[in-house]
Amino acid sequence: MMKTALEIIQEHAEEGARLRRTFLADVAPVLDAASRSMARCLAAGGKILVCGNGGSAADAQHMTGELLGRFLMERPSLPAVALTVDTSTLTAVGNDYGYEEVFSRQVSGLGRPGDVLVAFSTSGGSVNVIKAIETARAAGMTVVGLTGKGGGRMASMCDYLLDVPHGHTPLIQEMHEACMHLMCQLVDYYLFENVRALSDENPKGA
Repeated sequence: MMKTALEIIQEHAEEGARLRRTFLADVAPVLDAASRSMARCLAAGGKILVCGNGGSAADAQHMTGELLGRFLMERPSLPAVALTVDTSTLTAVGNDYGYEEVFSRQVSGLGRPGDVLVAFSTSGGSVNVIKAIETARAAGMTVVGLTGKGGGRMASMCDYLLDVPHGHTPLIQEMHEACMHLMCQLVDYYLFENVRALSDENPKGA
């Protein structure tokens, strides 16, 4: 029997609520560690590079907007670059080298040891994201990966992996947005509210 519109809405809401509770509880230690790593990078004068395709490109731009602008508190602008927004670079690299290189070429030119790459891919198999990760690791950068469905190739490539254990892409993306918001909040927390915790690898009650 065909589902009604209200049933579709209710099922999505219930499954989303269940996934949000279980996933964020499970990944809380990794989410915290990734955020502290990002805060340390910024405190040391580094920057955050962010990439993804499609809806994940929107997540990348959303994240850098929160860091460059502000999230919840008034504080200095934090250096972050979305590798999805420069259409001249994207089309030039895509035309000259292929679409799979559109992020890695930017990581090569902009990334420095100690910087952080935040890579979004719901499947963990986007070739241009994989190549960006490979380039970042070769450059001595830290990689935070947000993925789903087991993580694909990304699973073994990231320093911090936030893998949503679900097969429904919209729900994976919703969890990625929750993680992105929490990372922005925790970066602010560690940089401007609990600075002492940055020197502690295992902060208690941080």
